[in-house]
Amino acid sequence: MANIVSPDLVVSDASDREQQNYTPALVSLAILYFMMGFITCLNDTLVPFFKKGFTLSYTDSSLVQFYFFLTYGIMSIPAGKIVERVGYKHGMVLGFAIAALGAFLFFPASLLHQYYLFLAALFVVAIGIVLLQVAANPYITVLGPAKTASSRLTLIQGVGSLGTTVAPLFGAYFILAPLQDTQVGSEAVRFPYLGIGLVLLLIALIVYFLSLPAIATRQEKRVEASGDTKTVFSFRNLNLGALAIFVYVGAEVSVGTFLTNYIADLLQITESESNTYVALYWGSMMVGRMIGYFGLKVYRPSVVLAACATLAIALILVSVSAEGYLAVWTMIAVGLCNSVMFAIIFSLSVSGLGTYTTRASGILSTAIAGGAIISFCQGVLIDNFSWTVAFMVPLACYVYILFYGLNGYKSRYSEMN
Repeated sequence: MANIVSPDLVVSDASDREQQNYTPALVSLAILYFMMGFITCLNDTLVPFFKKGFTLSYTDSSLVQFYFFLTYGIMSIPAGKIVERVGYKHGMVLGFAIAALGAFLFFPASLLHQYYLFLAALFVVAIGIVLLQVAANPYITVLGPAKTASSRLTLIQGVGSLGTTVAPLFGAYFILAPLQDTQVGSEAVRFPYLGIGLVLLLIALIVYFLSLPAIATRQEKRVEASGDTKTVFSFRNLNLGALAIFVYVGAEVSVGTFLTNYIADLLQITESESNTYVALYWGSMMVGRMIGYFGLKVYRPSVVLAACATLAIALILVSVSAEGYLAVWTMIAVGLCNSVMFAIIFSLSVSGLGTYTTRASGILSTAIAGGAIISFCQGVLIDNFSWTVAFMVPLACYVYILFYGLNGYKSRYSEMN
């Protein structure tokens, strides 16, 4: 799951920052990340669920991811303005409340059994998730000593990966399994999403009553030399990096979206059984982040990115050429390659941007909409061609990421050349 971190933020009153006990707040933020990961990856269960329940094509079922991730392209910048107006803490509360509202909307959608109502409910959920992304991330870096900010971020993101791992297991048992028995369209999502909505509402109340530090944006004046016409789009590493974020999120989401049906077709098993394998796809990202935490201390980020992209390309080629469990496990292993890609691409994209970094973060956040476009394109190809042809879409994405790791990140302004 992609996470954008907002830069240039400080605690308004940092006089006793080193001594304060932020454990309750960090625990709450860990739960927040768990729920964000859980809700986002539960979409991978909804795609096969709606496909079967409403007798949809792969193209139509991919609209689950299309509308969810399209929200990043539409709402990232407005969400930033909302958070600036209401504050980071209230932005988190608002994000949880909106996501809870979207989850509650699953109830009337299931009663009316209308696919477009579910898509509208997911769009509302996604608005809440985008607000949470924009509002919550800065707290991780300021809750405690500055020197341990990176380790806190890694730990909290690891908890988010736990949520992405649990979601497919939850979906297999509570959503897909009932569908196998009843063959009805949408009743199985009614009570799980009511429960999710109640949990989100409870977390919103907890965050509201938490004592969190006020966060202020570090004010810096941009000093430009006479005749300097440089803008945020003058940075090659950012321009190519935004496209890298777009295709990376697209590849990660599209593989996860159709993995349930892909495995079900390969092994001739039910969607409920195959969905448990999706947990391993996301779980491998959690393992990869732990490995990457140490590996990135030794190897250059661009080298690690190129190596991961190369391995992802090889694994997809083996998977679409093989059969049975070899094809299954090689596609699942792509998740391990994904684990550190987003963080590396983001850091390479903003390297050397200085005071342009904040605006660059907004651009990169908007690029997460790749999860909508790429997964939709793959759905179209599955309907009209085959799994092999369809998986050429994420493969092409990883080819571009390989280029970015080898050359695309280079810029005369970059500090990581």
